[in-house]
Order: sequence, then structure tokens, then C-alpha cells
Amino acid sequence: MNKMAMAAMALILPTAGCAMMMDMQMREEKFGKAAPVITASFASPELSPGDNWKIYLKASDPDGDMDSIVAVVDQTGVGSYPLSFTKLKEGNGKELSGYVFLSTSGPSGDSWLYSYSLTVTVQIKDKARHYSQPVVFPVSFNLRYTQQAPPPATFEENNLGPILVELRPVDGGAGASDDFN
Repeated sequence: MNKMAMAAMALILPTAGCAMMMDMQMREEKFGKAAPVITASFASPELSPGDNWKIYLKASDPDGDMDSIVAVVDQTGVGSYPLSFTKLKEGNGKELSGYVFLSTSGPSGDSWLYSYSLTVTVQIKDKARHYSQPVVFPVSFNLRYTQQAPPPATFEENNLGPILVELRPVDGGAGASDDFN
């Protein structure tokens, strides 16, 4: 890198860092400094392929600015899918109780999921861009499994929205992306 480029970088990087810090301060002034907190969570560790997997969450945010549920799906043999953002409806800003769901059926069917497993990591993001602590949910698939119900009287049966990930076969079978063929 030449001296001019290095000098420009020396001027630009601190300015960019200051701009990001000011942006965060402005968001915190408008929405508050508290991060959301997941107070209870549950997901069945076993599921039959093709079912919608429900991940139950109960959360609060003292500032009342919860904005979205962020999920990362890690699939054995595939790796991590891109982040999924499930936008929360107005009125869920201070307290929420319900479930997000992951569809385990796709264009290639669901029989390929038999004996596979995956993990979903969930966090709640607020409007100030603070994140709750992550919660990790593993699940394994078998045709004999049934999805377990959450503990009674803990969560509302409130559909918060989908996790926007389409699972794909590991072996490059029907419906697999060209990257895996």
C-alpha cells in the first residue's frame, strides 16, 4: 500500500468509528440503553420430518423497543444459513410470549431429513440494535418422533412468524442447490 493510501486510511478509519459511535448514541437516546432479555424458552428436541418446528420464547425489554427475532440455522453437512429476521408486530415492544417456527418441508420433500439434526440460535434485537443473550435449540429428526408441547401455562400460543430458511438436502439430491451438485 502506498503512503497516500495509508494516510487516507489513517484519516478515514477514526472518522468511520466516530460516526458509528454517534449513530449508536442517537439510537440509544431515542430508544433507550437496555437490551431485550429472553426470560423463558422452549423447543422440542425431537421432530418428525415435514413438521413446523415451534420455538417458544418469552421476553421483555424495559425500553419497550423489541423489533425482531434473529435466527441462525446450522445444519449438519451444510453449515450456517444466512441470518433470518422475523419482524415483530407493533405491541410486542415491552413483553412478548409466543413462538417462531421453522418449516422442515421443502420442494424436495422431507424424507431426506430422517436421522439428521440441526441447531437454531435465536436472539431478540431491539430498535437501538441491542441484542438479547443467544439461546440455542438443537433438534433431531425421526419419523417416529412427535413434537413435544411446551411447559403448561408458560407461553402463549401466539404465532410470532416464520424463520425464513429453506432447508436443503446435504447429498445434492432433488431440490438441492447447484452449489452442492
